[in-house]
Amino acid sequence: MEYNAERKAQANSAKSGIMAEAHAAVAFSFSVTPDGVNVAVNHEALWAVFYSGTASWKRKLHRIQNSFHNGIYPASPMSWLFTLTIVLAFGLAGVDVSWGIIKYIQNHVPGIDYANDTINFIISSAIFGTVLWVAVINFIKFFLRILFNYQNWMYEVRGKKVSLKTKLWVVLVRVLSGRKPKLNSYQASLPKLPVPSVEGTMERYLLSVRPLLDDEKYNRMEKLANEFKEGLGNKLQRYLTLKSWWAANYVSDWWEEYVYLRGRAPIMINSNFYGIDAVYVKPTDKPLARAGNVIYSMLKFRCLVDREELEPIILNKTVPLCSSQYERQFNTTRIPGTETDKLVQYHDSSHISVYHKGRYFKVYIRSKGRLLMPCEIEYMLQKIVDDDSEPAEGEKELAALTAGERVAWAKARTEYFSKGKNRASLDAIEKAAFCVSLDEDSQDFNLEKPKLLDAYGKAMLHGKGYDRWFDKSFTLVVCSNGRIGFNAEHSWADAPIMAHLWEYAISEDSLHLGYTEDGHCKGSPEQTPPNPIRLEWDIPKPCQTVIDQQLQIAKQLISDVDLHLLVHTAFGKGFIKKCKVSPDAFLQIALQLAYFRSAGKFCLTYESSMTRLFREGRTETVRSCTIKSCDFVKSMTAGTQTGKELIAKFREAADQHQQGYRDAMTGKGIDRHLFCLYVVSKYLGVDSPFLAEVLSEPWRLSTSQTPHQQTNRIDLVKHPKQICAGGGFGPVADDGYGVSYIVAGEDIIFFHISCKRSCSTTDANKFGAAICKAMADIRNLFESN
Repeated sequence: MEYNAERKAQANSAKSGIMAEAHAAVAFSFSVTPDGVNVAVNHEALWAVFYSGTASWKRKLHRIQNSFHNGIYPASPMSWLFTLTIVLAFGLAGVDVSWGIIKYIQNHVPGIDYANDTINFIISSAIFGTVLWVAVINFIKFFLRILFNYQNWMYEVRGKKVSLKTKLWVVLVRVLSGRKPKLNSYQASLPKLPVPSVEGTMERYLLSVRPLLDDEKYNRMEKLANEFKEGLGNKLQRYLTLKSWWAANYVSDWWEEYVYLRGRAPIMINSNFYGIDAVYVKPTDKPLARAGNVIYSMLKFRCLVDREELEPIILNKTVPLCSSQYERQFNTTRIPGTETDKLVQYHDSSHISVYHKGRYFKVYIRSKGRLLMPCEIEYMLQKIVDDDSEPAEGEKELAALTAGERVAWAKARTEYFSKGKNRASLDAIEKAAFCVSLDEDSQDFNLEKPKLLDAYGKAMLHGKGYDRWFDKSFTLVVCSNGRIGFNAEHSWADAPIMAHLWEYAISEDSLHLGYTEDGHCKGSPEQTPPNPIRLEWDIPKPCQTVIDQQLQIAKQLISDVDLHLLVHTAFGKGFIKKCKVSPDAFLQIALQLAYFRSAGKFCLTYESSMTRLFREGRTETVRSCTIKSCDFVKSMTAGTQTGKELIAKFREAADQHQQGYRDAMTGKGIDRHLFCLYVVSKYLGVDSPFLAEVLSEPWRLSTSQTPHQQTNRIDLVKHPKQICAGGGFGPVADDGYGVSYIVAGEDIIFFHISCKRSCSTTDANKFGAAICKAMADIRNLFESN
């Protein structure tokens, strides 16, 4: 890792300060001698305390200001003054717009009894005007919630005439929505996720499994479903409906707890997901400079989230998405437990944790009341790189505890990290804004060498099993050649939230901050940044044994992962749009064709959809293997029908897929409802053969589309190579595939394909080839007809 000579000399001279920084942070000390009491005051530390307190109070004021703004949104303080002015103007003109309420306030409200009638009238009018203003605000919020419950706009086909009802709805929403919303301004106006009817869910479920079951198995499942619908299902539904009245979202808390936090298996590969760089560009080959810019960009994003200055995502410039998941993006850690984990968020973290060559460092990100600049962060990271101290015993592979089994980590944490220097050092990692891993290995991209990109993805998914703190909300990974990526814990939020941060950071890095001609961060340090603090550990032999055991578990998981990153350059969104088909539906049908050709059968297919149209919404499942998609695949494989007939079947399959996707987004999904009914049954201590069977069905094809352009910061027409290559996740089923894809541009699509090497029937590279062939065959179908 290179650095310019002048800064390197400065870093070398300060190397000894890394270990001493913790001692220097003491504001004052005293000692008692025979000559009296000696008091030593560290002025720099006192100023640090002052700046920290000032920053904390500023954040509190911002929160108060934001709470007030969101409380009155979509109104503004000026609208209050306008309301008072109108009320007073009419009153002074002799027109009582209050229908006698102002006079009632004058005569009956205690404390408003002045000799001057004018003052009495003004105060009474102000009270009435304020109450009227608040009432109108709450009415508008209530009316917006009703408007946001309207979902028919989503079912109206693009390119066709929009109904008068939807046009009127759009006008009303835009008129009432106000201007310049903050991140959480719409939260109080978002509707609750509705609980579907048991009858409707049973109907949609049976329709989804029909192509997967023969007549005998389907009749059996139909009987189980009908018995559930007519019996236990109604009882469970009543309890679930009661919960929906009480909770902000009837799914999200149980989903977080039972799907994520109560899982006792390792979260590395099984739960965490990853993202990689914009591989077609490489703004610098200086890793510390890249780290400086990206860390600074992420911290700016954190400031936007904290101050709620990040613009909420609004679909079609009309419908806002729930922003609640952003709250835990930073300063958040998953804490292991013997029965269940818990998510803990620490407020106002002033440092990040950095891992380099087996050592952990605490790196402050603020100094003298401001955020450190990229060049100052680069300067501090150089100090870490130039530190040639060896890791403490057990320190290098310590994070293997977060990669292994949760119970073992929970017990080790309680026994070995609950006091002393181990507790202090662990706190420094867990309370960090996020973690950074400075890798010694390089990762790169070359279309002619696809194995390079596969290795890149594996490095981000699991690394070496001990160089990522998998419990942290996310770890930024910086490779030795300047490439970057991330590994994210899944329980706190879903992939679109990390994708939003990633898109912001990459665009800020290359398009706004930039680098000097020799590849370093622009600018010069305006102050001497605080020295990084080397974390100290005292890890006993029994704990080292536990670390080694968990590392072996992590290595077994790693060795079993087969990951392939497919760069599909034959065509992209441009051609799909010409076919007048949804890109997501096109790709899902192609995946069905590829899987059928590979496995010789269809399988239960999971596609992740979001429910953020509702308050605290997360995800819902789209069951992509449908009757229509199977009909198309069979016809395509048989080769007995004409091209026009096949295209007609393809469009029918695409329409059915889009219908299922819209149902999932609007609260009419299948799987979250069944999951919650199952949880209620367990609370009541009753068993349902139907629910037990449904929830044990394996998802042999688990898919997800990575969103992009959630911000308007990257113009892909001007900068087509700035698109991120997306990210992926590990296989969900032992004998299945995990497929994540991103429609990156007009002529490129990235697929991240994972499976297990231990399964003789799966192969990530072969499945990638099957996807390419399926895509080519569908393209040829449309081009030749």
